Amino acid sequence: MNSKIAELKIQFDAEAAKASNTAELEALRVAYLGKKGSITELMKEMKDLSPEEKKSFGQEVNQLKGYATEKLTACAEELKKQEIQKEIDSVPEFDISMPPSMNEGSYHPVTLVQRECERIFKTMGFAVEDYSEIVTDYECFEALNIPKHHPARDMQDTYYLDNGQLLKSHTSAAQNAIYKKYKDALINDGVPIKAIFPGRCFRNEATDACHENTFFQMEGVMVDKDISISNLIYFMKTMLSEVFKKDLKVRLRPGFFPFVEPGFELDISCLICGGEGCPSCKHSGWLELCPCGMIHPEVLKAGGIDPEEYTGFAFGLGLTRLVMMKYGIKDIRDLNSGSLKTLTQFIDE
Repeated sequence: MNSKIAELKIQFDAEAAKASNTAELEALRVAYLGKKGSITELMKEMKDLSPEEKKSFGQEVNQLKGYATEKLTACAEELKKQEIQKEIDSVPEFDISMPPSMNEGSYHPVTLVQRECERIFKTMGFAVEDYSEIVTDYECFEALNIPKHHPARDMQDTYYLDNGQLLKSHTSAAQNAIYKKYKDALINDGVPIKAIFPGRCFRNEATDACHENTFFQMEGVMVDKDISISNLIYFMKTMLSEVFKKDLKVRLRPGFFPFVEPGFELDISCLICGGEGCPSCKHSGWLELCPCGMIHPEVLKAGGIDPEEYTGFAFGLGLTRLVMMKYGIKDIRDLNSGSLKTLTQFIDE
C-alpha cells in the first residue's frame, strides 16, 4: 500500500508540473481530490485492512491529500504571477518624457467652469469642500428645515435607495456638515464660515432643453455677524463678472425655499438669445441660475450656530446652466450625451 501512495504522489507531481493554466489546474484537482479522485479513492481500500494498518494507511493518505492541496495552491499562485507578468510584458513601451498630444481630448465643459468658479471663490476667501452624492434624509431635508411630509419635498422628485438613503437632489445637503465643521472657529475665534461645495445632483424629472435628471450645482455659504443680502449680491455679481469677463444683467425675484428666509431666485439675462426668448430660457428672456437667500434660523440651529448672534447667506449656483450660458450650449442634454460634436469644441480650453 505504501508503494501505491508513493507512486500516486510521483504521478501527481508530474502532472502538476505540466499544468500551464488555471483550467488545467482545476482539472487536476478534480482528478485527484474530487469525490471520485485518485487520492479520495484510496480511502475505500481501507475496508480490507486490519485496525493497525488502517491507522497507518489513513495517516499516509491524509498526508498525501494535504501535500496535494498545498501543491495546487502554490501552483495557482505561481500561475497568477505569470499571468500578471505576461500582462506587464505585453504593455507597449512609451516615452514618458514626451508631452501629451493636446488634440486627443479635453476637460468636460462643466469641469472647466467648476474650476474657474473655484478659483474665483478662493480669491475671495472661500474654502472648497467636497461631499458625498449619497446622503441621508436628514442631511437632504430635515436639517434644511424640511421635515417629513412637508409639501416642499414635492418640489424635488427624489431617487431613494433600498437602504433609506438617497441620491442628493441639491448640494444644500452638505450645509449641515459644513456648519458643524467650521462652527468652532466661528464661535471661538471669530473666523467667518465661507465655503463652496460643488457636486452632482439627481432628480427624477422630465428632460427638456433646460432640465436634466443629472446636473451639477455649486453650493456656497457665508456665516458671520451682520451678514446681509447685500453681501450675497456682491459675491454673486463678482463671480459672474469674472466668469463672463463682463458685467451681466441680473435680477432678484422672490422665491420659496424652506432653508432660506427671505429666499430669492437670481436670474441672468439669457446669453443665448440676448434676452429675446428661446427654448433654453423657456422664451422668457431670463435663465434661473441661482436660488439663494438668507439662511433660515432653524438651519443655523441644526448646525449648532445661534441665529440670534449670527446670520448668513446661501446659494445654489447651477453650474450646468452656467456652462450653457458661457459656451452658448442650447440644450442641456448635450452635456451628458457624450456627443463628440459638442465636447470637442473645448479641446483648446
